[in-house]
Amino acid sequence: MIGSGKGTARADQDRFEFVLPDEDWRRRLTPEQYRVLRQHGTERAGSSPLDREKRPGVFHCAGCDLPLFDASTKYDSGTGWPSFWQPIEGAVGHRVDRSWFMVRTEVHCRRCGGHLGHVFDDGPPPTGKRYCMNGVALVFRPSA
Repeated sequence: MIGSGKGTARADQDRFEFVLPDEDWRRRLTPEQYRVLRQHGTERAGSSPLDREKRPGVFHCAGCDLPLFDASTKYDSGTGWPSFWQPIEGAVGHRVDRSWFMVRTEVHCRRCGGHLGHVFDDGPPPTGKRYCMNGVALVFRPSA
């Protein structure tokens, strides 16, 4: 379910332009992608090969293929998750996440609402942001 746990998945879905019934999401995504993108899960740190990806290209949403992050904004945060200092303009949305007994800023795909990860204020210049993303929520497309 997308959202903070308040309200319904349907009400949250109505905000996005790419919407599928739950059974279609389950067919479209692997079980781990579904758990992260649709149920706000988190992959194990260090488990994504995208954390070590260094080629030029673009990282897309694994749910709807929207371009999210240019590889030129990726850096090694040492956290074990792919990290970026800035998304592509207009690609992501944010909302307050009060899970795990803390307040964080969740990052989701602005087109399908898929949970991508969280953003923190401990990143490098020029933004000072660390977009800490679940690799399983992303698909990397190298530049030709």
